[in-house]
Amino acid sequence: MRIVSLAPHATELCFAIGLGDELIAVTHECDFPRAARELPRVTRNRLPAGLSSSEIDAAVREATAGGGSIYELDEELLRRLQPDLIVTQALCSVCAVSYDDVATLASELAVQPRVISLDPHTLGETLADVRTVAQATGRRDEAIDLIARAAGRIDRVRLAVRGVRRPTVAALEWLDPPFTAGHWTPQLIEYAGGVDVLGSAGEPSQAVDWETLAAAEPEVVIVMPCGYDAPRALEEARAHADRLAELRASKVVAVDAAAYFSRPGPRLTDGLELLAHILHPHQVPQAPGEALEL
Repeated sequence: MRIVSLAPHATELCFAIGLGDELIAVTHECDFPRAARELPRVTRNRLPAGLSSSEIDAAVREATAGGGSIYELDEELLRRLQPDLIVTQALCSVCAVSYDDVATLASELAVQPRVISLDPHTLGETLADVRTVAQATGRRDEAIDLIARAAGRIDRVRLAVRGVRRPTVAALEWLDPPFTAGHWTPQLIEYAGGVDVLGSAGEPSQAVDWETLAAAEPEVVIVMPCGYDAPRALEEARAHADRLAELRASKVVAVDAAAYFSRPGPRLTDGLELLAHILHPHQVPQAPGEALEL
């Protein structure tokens, strides 16, 4: 099978169930696992380099207000590749090329590929996506194994933090302007032994003002700007250190959102373990990744 992935989490999922050799192209943001970086790119970023957080937010709002995307699809290359399957997403207009554009192009190809969209809102739905891709590609056994391993790790975290005092948490998906984290992240915080003071499980992230954040009185603030790694997240946190200090949290940490939180793929389980380690280091002494304290 010839597969094109148009979302980083879809790329990670394909590799996780043994489809790496069948992937023929990915997006410009697909960087995990390392083998994904060697595949042809069928998208590119329309935004200029070097924009600040507020400038990125403004550019995204302008692009998506008219139903557009900040990403451009290389239609000519996609036609030449002649895929059998395109895996994309329609959940977030900021995260991938327009689903409608992909579906329209697919319908125009000489041999029309199947198009599936992975659009989870919760942790459970991300596991259901594993089954969706497996059914389309004949990878049932690999999917069962991946889901079982993920479920086991989730259960171990929940058991480790059972009965502990749950600190209040504010997870920030952007800082200028501030956005609370949404969809699966509030659920991850709950499973990790915390209480998300502003986010709602299964719901999109929401813009919020700093005064509302302060009024929520979070004990822990987790800075996870969408698509940024931990060092870049720490840079953002330092740039807004005065605002973050006004929240009077006992702990402010920056994490790798691109790896563990922004993408609803297999590494969300790593993100859960990292959150549990941040909130309850004695119960969960080790975790993937790092939390950089402000």
